Amino acid sequence: MKLLKLSFSSLLAVIVLFTSCQSIRQASGGSDASATTGTTYGSETTNSGESKQGMNKTTKGGLIGAGGGAVLGGLIGNRLGNTAAGAIVGAAVGGATGAVIGRRMDKQAEELESSMENATVERVGEAIRVNFDSGILFAVNSAELSASAKKDIDRLTETLLKYDGTNVIVEGHTDNTGSHDLNQRLSERRAEAVAAYARSRGVDGSRLQAKGYSYDQPIADNTTAEGRQQNRRVEIIIVANEDLKQAAESGALK
Repeated sequence: MKLLKLSFSSLLAVIVLFTSCQSIRQASGGSDASATTGTTYGSETTNSGESKQGMNKTTKGGLIGAGGGAVLGGLIGNRLGNTAAGAIVGAAVGGATGAVIGRRMDKQAEELESSMENATVERVGEAIRVNFDSGILFAVNSAELSASAKKDIDRLTETLLKYDGTNVIVEGHTDNTGSHDLNQRLSERRAEAVAAYARSRGVDGSRLQAKGYSYDQPIADNTTAEGRQQNRRVEIIIVANEDLKQAAESGALK
C-alpha cells in the first residue's frame, strides 16, 4: 500500500486550479432525505436496505512530480477541501527546510498508514492529512465516538506523542441533508469529540484546534448518496509548528 504524496510545487499548482475552477453544486434535491425509501435521522440519512460501510485504507499513486499538479488538479482538488488545502499551504516553508520536515512527515505518515484500519492517510506537501468517514467514528446524528473509532484515534495519538513539533487541526464536515445550523453544530461537536479524546490520551491541548464546517466544504457531489457519504467526514491535518521549522532550519532536525 502506498501513500499519496504531493510535492509542494505540485500542491501550489493544484490550489491555484482548485480555487479558480472548482464548482461544486450545493443542492437540497437528490438527497436521501427526499427519497421514499430513506429514513432521516436529524441531519443525516440512512437508506433502507443499504449498509453503512467504513472507509478503509486505499492504495494511492506514488510521488507526483512538480509538473504534474495542474494535470492532476481535478483529481486531487476533489480530495482537498478549501480549509485543508489552505492550512497545508499556509504552514509550508519549502526549500531545504521543507525537505527535512517532509522526511520526518514521511516517517510519521508511514506509521499511521500501517497502523490505522479505517482511515485514509495522505502526504500532501509538508503535511499529513488523515480522512475519516464519519460513519466509522459516530452513529447517525451523534457526536459520541464508537469503540472502534477510539482504537484508530489511539494510534493517531501515539504518533502525535512520538513526533512532537506539530500542530493538529481537526475538521468536522457533513453532507447537505438538513439545515445548515443543525449540521454546523453537529460538525463542531464531532470535531471537538475527536480533539477531546486526543487530549485525554495525553496530547497537549495547545497543539489541537477543532473546527466545524457544516456542509460548506464538500469534496464530492451532494446530489448522490456516494458523494454525501464522502462529504460526511472528519479530517485531521498535521503540520509543522514554528519550533519544528526552526529546528529543521538550524540543522538540529535531521
